[in-house]
Amino acid sequence: MTISPNAAQAQPVKTAGIGRRQATLAMVLPLLAGVAPASAQTELSDLARIRASGMLKVAVYKDNAPLSSGAANDMQGLDVALAQALARQMNLSLSLLPFDAGENMNDDLRNMVWRGHYLGYGPADVMLQVPVDKYLMQKNRQVMVLAPYMRQSLVLLHDTRRLADVVAPEDLKGLPLAAERGAGAASALMGYGGGLLRTQVGIYNTGVEAVQAVVDGKAVAAYVTRAQAESVLAHHGPRRGDYRLSPLVLSGVPDNGWPVGMAIKAEHQALGQALETALQALRNSGELLAIFRQQGMTLTAP
Repeated sequence: MTISPNAAQAQPVKTAGIGRRQATLAMVLPLLAGVAPASAQTELSDLARIRASGMLKVAVYKDNAPLSSGAANDMQGLDVALAQALARQMNLSLSLLPFDAGENMNDDLRNMVWRGHYLGYGPADVMLQVPVDKYLMQKNRQVMVLAPYMRQSLVLLHDTRRLADVVAPEDLKGLPLAAERGAGAASALMGYGGGLLRTQVGIYNTGVEAVQAVVDGKAVAAYVTRAQAESVLAHHGPRRGDYRLSPLVLSGVPDNGWPVGMAIKAEHQALGQALETALQALRNSGELLAIFRQQGMTLTAP
């Protein structure tokens, strides 16, 4: 696995709608002249170009445990393991392109998928951990979001020795809580009931740290993603039974979570088909399930 700079882009060539005989001539004449037909040029602009390089460039978030975190040359996490498996399934080497999250997902898609960052890195061939969201896709016509591989959801991780059950947010009154800085979960928790729980919420740099605060006894409950909660509890053996993941419905939070997939340039359809085929092969063989289990996470239908 290597970290590589951005690769040059080639623009696809489109053929106007013509009849079958004219289309045949359009394919044959360029070959006679020693020029690749338009379809071949389009292929070379995505999947064939990648195969020629022998390398799949995958963008993953920095400092996003348990999905992708650690030193650039030794990143760990579910998305890293998935990137390795996808590249291997496609008979390619993996080149990770770790990046810092922008102000919003639109920024990340622009920087890492279709244009490249103004600092000079990117774009990648594919970016992981992208919500499969209709509104997001409508706002970003330059990208295609495909191949959902997991479902993210928010849960309340709580210490059952101090809080046995949670039926409603009011059950949390008076208890020290934890949430991730800048996350939607923190905003939803602190905004509930006009700020009913605001003064009780301790803010941590990451969701994993918020979960650890519960394990360390600094908080009774943490409102985090299921992946964050499960990844921490996976290392606590028998003590795992002291904690429970409970649903907590708050305003603005999807009841059933949200599917997460990959993003590529909209015109790179051949690459998209290859990624979907590779992901399906990993699913069919059981390797995708094994990856989730190795990370201590539950594979849920996207």
